[in-house]
Amino acid sequence: MTLLDDLTWRGLIQDSTDPAALAAALTGEPITFYVGFDPTAASLHVGHLMQVITAGRLQRAGHRPLLLVGGATGQIGDPRESAERTLNPPEVVQGWVERIRSQLAPFVTYEGANAAQTVNNLDWTGPTSVIDFLRDVGKHFPINKMLARDVVRNRLESGISFTEFSYQLLQSNDFYQLHQRHGCALQFGGSDQWGNITAGVDFVRRRGAGPVHAFVTPLVLKADGTKFGKSEGGAVWLDPEMTSPYAFYQFWINSDDRDVNNYLRYFSFKSREELEELEKATADRPQARLAQRALAFEITALVHGETEAEQAVMASQALFGRGALDSLSADTLRAALGEAGLLSVRGEMPNYSTLLKESGLVASANEARRTITEGGAYVNNERITDGEAVPTAETLLHNRFLVLRRGKRTFAGVEYTA
Repeated sequence: MTLLDDLTWRGLIQDSTDPAALAAALTGEPITFYVGFDPTAASLHVGHLMQVITAGRLQRAGHRPLLLVGGATGQIGDPRESAERTLNPPEVVQGWVERIRSQLAPFVTYEGANAAQTVNNLDWTGPTSVIDFLRDVGKHFPINKMLARDVVRNRLESGISFTEFSYQLLQSNDFYQLHQRHGCALQFGGSDQWGNITAGVDFVRRRGAGPVHAFVTPLVLKADGTKFGKSEGGAVWLDPEMTSPYAFYQFWINSDDRDVNNYLRYFSFKSREELEELEKATADRPQARLAQRALAFEITALVHGETEAEQAVMASQALFGRGALDSLSADTLRAALGEAGLLSVRGEMPNYSTLLKESGLVASANEARRTITEGGAYVNNERITDGEAVPTAETLLHNRFLVLRRGKRTFAGVEYTA
């Protein structure tokens, strides 16, 4: 199977500028390609995984990645359908550039004959004067084509600034500059970037360079129509300080049965044969959620490392009584309890009945006592029988945590501070 066959089977190519030429480029000598990320926040999120993992696939096939972090375009902002973006201070954007560069490292290798390289479009955009930019770049862009772009046309009535309107010129110039400086012959990105990407291909041609190629990956939506990459708490970030590895793992383990096979094709490095075998096993035993478990572990290990992925698996098991709670690190335990609900207690520790009520596991003290009497209350996976008893120092995990559970699947946490 060729690289293009594999990308097509995985559903990763929605559109391309010339399928036959792209196939020839990807099956011939190794080429240099680029994919860009604008630093509009302090971290990438799971919505970016389609692009960074696809970059990893192309590199594994022998091609050379240029990972562009947009220190220039990040200060401008690609037009959105809704409204004008808030411009961030240049020093903030520069800080985000450095953070995002480090987050790209797990997906590619920076060693070998086709070593990846990070680039910053501020390096060539910053020194360019307005006059030079208008003469060398702006001259090649017909306004009628720019106005025909969907996002621009939809914003004309509500208003769009010249700043955002000019974004397409900056991105197109990136492709030309990378072609001139690094021999870059391919750009890819998300389907929402199709207009910008094809404008770049056309700009390279107008400047008498090329040939160059492009493709875009599809927009990922959940089966219920909602946007991929969001959880109840908002975006799912790659930065562990913004989304804990445990919460990251839980995002994937909770994938809808209707979505998980597509996610595996998009995001897993497993072969077609392995994925088809996993799809069959999952269909035969859907209750085991084999696909979700395989996906969650692989992606968490890729982003956060195998140790964190193993901790997330152990936490998922231990919190429901299927593993040892004392095997979990304090950070993992706190993150897991924070997802469920974490009650902070200072000073004197209340009794178990009060803790069950205050944590929200039961509605009243009477219900707490009844739950305990019926054998449905647990602390650190041990059934409790006396609601008036008070936890001792020896009961606390890592000297500060308790795991409360009602029944088999409803749990909350307590964090104690003396």
